[in-house]
Amino acid sequence: MKTNKYHCCATCVNFKPKKTDQGMYYYCSRLGYETKPDYTFNCWEPKPHVVELIKKEENKNMD
Repeated sequence: MKTNKYHCCATCVNFKPKKTDQGMYYYCSRLGYETKPDYTFNCWEPKPHVVELIKKEENKNMD
């Protein structure tokens, strides 16, 4: 899979942040365990707005 500057857990549809009394808890619903916003995994599925940003950037680079 081709990586890019947007590839991280925070931009994935499976990333589930939750505010707790102890602070923020970040969870991956696909992998089933705690993660961090800046981690990267090969199962990354970008959120719709990130897909649009990637497309815009690719189109800009083609010009």
